[in-house]
Amino acid sequence: MGTSEAQGTTDRPGAAQPAAEVRERRREQRGWYFYDWANSVFSSSVITVFLGPYLTTVAKAAADAHGYVHPLGIPVRAGSYFAYAISASVLLSVLVMPLAGAVADRTGRKKPLMGVFAYIGAGATTGMFFLSGDRYLLGGALLVTANVAYAASVVIYNSFLPQIAEPHERDKVSSRGWAFGYAGGSVVLVANLVLFLQHDAFGVSEGMAVRICLASAGLWWGAFTVVPLLRLRERGTAREAGAGESGSLGQGFRQLAETVKDMRRYPLTLTFLLAYLVYNDGVQTVISQASVYGSEELGLDQSTLIAAILLVQVLAVAGALLLGRLAARYGAQRTVLGSLVAWTVTIGAGYFLPAGEPAWFFVLAAAIGMVLGGSQALSRSLFSHMVPRGKEAEYFSVYEVSDRGTSWLGPLMFGLTYQLTGSYRDAIISLVVFFAAGFVLLARVPVRRAVAAAGNPVPETI
Repeated sequence: MGTSEAQGTTDRPGAAQPAAEVRERRREQRGWYFYDWANSVFSSSVITVFLGPYLTTVAKAAADAHGYVHPLGIPVRAGSYFAYAISASVLLSVLVMPLAGAVADRTGRKKPLMGVFAYIGAGATTGMFFLSGDRYLLGGALLVTANVAYAASVVIYNSFLPQIAEPHERDKVSSRGWAFGYAGGSVVLVANLVLFLQHDAFGVSEGMAVRICLASAGLWWGAFTVVPLLRLRERGTAREAGAGESGSLGQGFRQLAETVKDMRRYPLTLTFLLAYLVYNDGVQTVISQASVYGSEELGLDQSTLIAAILLVQVLAVAGALLLGRLAARYGAQRTVLGSLVAWTVTIGAGYFLPAGEPAWFFVLAAAIGMVLGGSQALSRSLFSHMVPRGKEAEYFSVYEVSDRGTSWLGPLMFGLTYQLTGSYRDAIISLVVFFAAGFVLLARVPVRRAVAAAGNPVPETI
């Protein structure tokens, strides 16, 4: 990606028609937001609300007299199966995401690759309609496929951010993307809540209602992916990325090796990634295990969980926009550090929630919602400043490895803690260490020096 166009819209103050360029950039940004709108339902409706409790129920139906299932001959407590499936999916993502990023940058064909992974994920999610009875292995396979495809598509999606937003815009654009995503998730959750609560009126069983909700997330994901695929522009050609190179798997792995080697030239970027790796591991585990904690430990019914997650979605919209404004005033790094303090306090308080009292669970959900979107959006925009130009997809593949590729640690710790203690309270409190350690590591990152070292302009406030 050697042309000035491949480097994005920055550093072109002398362009002949700046107003036209601004309009085109805004149009692309609005199209880019729609992939958050499309895929966020997978995180909210599938991972966070329905699949955890439902797959746990399916696994329990298949369990032996001692409460264990035996995937691949390995004894697994049925209550831990969902957490282990999440861990397996993100471990596989470690292999797929860097390859996707390397091939995207080398071939200059980001949109087709993003589309392929998006529709694989959407198809697997839609296939969850057929998850019933004791088909826990089917559920695990569909979860792994959908989660890996989701992660690979987001690698390429995130790599567009430095190209469609100038440095001073990125906190705002990233925050709006997250807010747009949570708004989309909220729309679908409202429809899910109506169907689930009124399933008798619709003439379907509770289990069928859940399966319809899971499948609808896949259909939504696939339908709205069309918008970014139409509006985003490619910023490279196969010749620019490497004339005559096919983008084969072998070439992709060679490019990955080059990327890892190249990243050693930017140790401050790697330091940020380590910090993000740690604290976001906690975030991802809370997202995936909150409904299991609510149903299994606190004894809350599915309608209460849906309403609580809906509250998270609504407040995450406001929270992402609010933290985006705070970042404009105080800097993204300081704002993220403040959000990690809030995360630590919130998850610590979650340990003490009384069972059977939904009001306190709603308080916890509100606190999570206010910091969830903002902490993720600002982390994404912070990293975009530290990426060398022309290597966006490659570097964001490593970022996503730090997101989903290493978030197996949190679910694994959660699952092991429950397997050893039989207590979801012990499992949830174990996550505090991720936020506390992440705060310490992030506070040590000299962000301005990291941006300058990557060869990018340093925003006035960051």
